[in-house]
Amino acid sequence: MSSSASSRLANLWDDAKAAAMSEPERLVYRSNLLGSDKRVTNYGGGNTSSKIFETDPLTGQSVEVLWVKGSGGDVGTIKLDGFSTLYMDKLRALKGLYRGLEHEDEMVGYLPHATFNLNPRAASIDTPLHAYVPKPFVDHMHPDAIIAIAASADSKALTQEIFGSEIGWLPWKRPGFELGLWLETFCLENPDARGVILESHGLFTWGDTPKECYETTIEIINRAIEWLEERTAGTPAFGGPAVTPLSAEERRAVAARLMPAIRGMISADSKKLGHFDDSDAVLEFVSSRDMRALAALGTSCPDHFLRTKIRPLVVDFDPANPDLDATLGGLGAALEAYRADYAAYYERSRRPDSPAMRDANAVVYLVPGVGMLTFAKDKATARISGEFYVNAINVMRGASAVSTYRGLDEQEAFDIEYWLLEEAKLQRMPKPKSLAGHVAFITGGAGGIGKATAGRLMAEGACVVIADIDEAALGSATEELGARFGKDFVHPVRLDVTDEAGVAMAFKAMALAFGGGDILVSNAGISSSAPIEDTELSMWNRNMDILAKGYFLVSREAFRLFKTQKIGGNIVFIASKNGLAASPNAAAYCTAKAAEIHLARCLALEGAGEAIRVNTVNPDAVLRGSKIWTGEWREQRAAAYKMAPDELEEHYRQRSMLKRSVYPEDIAEAVYFLASDMSAKSTGNIINVDAGNAQSFTR
Repeated sequence: MSSSASSRLANLWDDAKAAAMSEPERLVYRSNLLGSDKRVTNYGGGNTSSKIFETDPLTGQSVEVLWVKGSGGDVGTIKLDGFSTLYMDKLRALKGLYRGLEHEDEMVGYLPHATFNLNPRAASIDTPLHAYVPKPFVDHMHPDAIIAIAASADSKALTQEIFGSEIGWLPWKRPGFELGLWLETFCLENPDARGVILESHGLFTWGDTPKECYETTIEIINRAIEWLEERTAGTPAFGGPAVTPLSAEERRAVAARLMPAIRGMISADSKKLGHFDDSDAVLEFVSSRDMRALAALGTSCPDHFLRTKIRPLVVDFDPANPDLDATLGGLGAALEAYRADYAAYYERSRRPDSPAMRDANAVVYLVPGVGMLTFAKDKATARISGEFYVNAINVMRGASAVSTYRGLDEQEAFDIEYWLLEEAKLQRMPKPKSLAGHVAFITGGAGGIGKATAGRLMAEGACVVIADIDEAALGSATEELGARFGKDFVHPVRLDVTDEAGVAMAFKAMALAFGGGDILVSNAGISSSAPIEDTELSMWNRNMDILAKGYFLVSREAFRLFKTQKIGGNIVFIASKNGLAASPNAAAYCTAKAAEIHLARCLALEGAGEAIRVNTVNPDAVLRGSKIWTGEWREQRAAAYKMAPDELEEHYRQRSMLKRSVYPEDIAEAVYFLASDMSAKSTGNIINVDAGNAQSFTR
């Protein structure tokens, strides 16, 4: 914990802003303020509520309505439509239907019957926790400083020491109807209390106004932060350092080699995406004496646990003697041991009606002196899982410094992980998109065809590295694609495909960003046109460098990555009709494109045994959005055909057999087909997307 004023949470409430809002809008405002700081609550964690009097659309009477964060929402980003709305009189009536703890899960099925105004937002399992607190405004947060107290062996005594009678304490109870009744009883028996700490879980606070509720939450968290700082001042965190972290460059190099290897070993059933974190908090923990013992205890807060699994896997790596080959050699056995341990945990804890065992692989991988790797079904989940474990690290730091840290009881942890209500939620999730979990590397990614291809693959769930030599275009394309599909899904890399070291570094950047890769779209291009007698050697070499050597370099690096992962791979070359059909005054370009096509055939032969497919798309005359048509090439091709540059598009359209123009999106569609399982039995093939040109028929 940092012992400075900067570690305190700021009071961000603005009276002027709040005064102009309706009561539901103030709930959104309060929620967003709280969720804007990860020290208050983690992504998707915690919830907020307001009891508001509304006009019943059926009776016209004023009724009390509970507005509470709906299932699956995030308070930091939630809007009005993220809240469930329920009649309070009906929620209170549910207490008469409650048959006891053994039947509490059935109460969730009654919540839709209490829905106000046909609100489609599903109510969460935490609804009773807010409904039965007899205060109009309630916050439930998961602050690191509070959970450090809640997860300590002396949790109850420490709560009383810090807060006296202002903040109460309740023992661990899984969220649900019973805990809602506990909170109600506590409030009725302690009318002057301003909140309560739930053991191993988090903080509840309340107030008579939204502002009072918010300010109480901030105040209580700050008091916990201050108390922890005073109690831990001068105490080495986690027993002090055991190893010295590697330099930032060395850490990234180790992670870039480990991540594809791990990804390959855990992606047999479904591809995983990775995230790397070597922040100060993570480095302090993974380099400490107590890391292994604390990691084995698992996390405490249910939200942490659901995202990070029962416990992390500690990778056998010694930064003082960094034998990475030995570490890689031992990964298989380490992962198998983790899976066996997880299966044993499942068998020890399973109930007669428990769902079948899920993926037994670790989510969190701790590497001494290097950092933390996290893997999940998509990049956002991998990143968020890492954020949750950082929360857990902060909790362990505080709890172990002032008491003894306690992870969640194994049976309780299992009952949350395999909760039938949680399983039902998972079953309701939409089917993954066709390229979910896949990573694509696209050269020339900021140009017309490259950007259209990135968008097409991202629309199917892929993460994309867009590599381009044009920094301005790269920045613009990254911003556009990030706005359309989410920043987690796109990563830019400036790349000259003729630079051997640069290509290797770009693939390392992909490994660090996403954990590995599955698809290479080799699309970098140039254009040139001149009669053979006017073709300078520099023009010839430039075509060969970019269109032949460049395609070779990125393909070689892709093969190395795919063979490390051992889960196959997919390469699509963007060649040209000119690689099959000669054109006047373009010998250098046509020859280089022909080299691309033959290279693809050779690679298809080499890759088949490793499930690496290699195919080619041949465009023709893709003018719109293409950077190669914005310079001299346009004038040169017009001169070759003895026409004005503005006449080229119509010339190409009329030249085609189908009399149609070819657009970047048409090429992207062909790439998607070849990159997806729709073409799973195709390799060494060529798809012409040229609106028909008999000269370029492949047979």
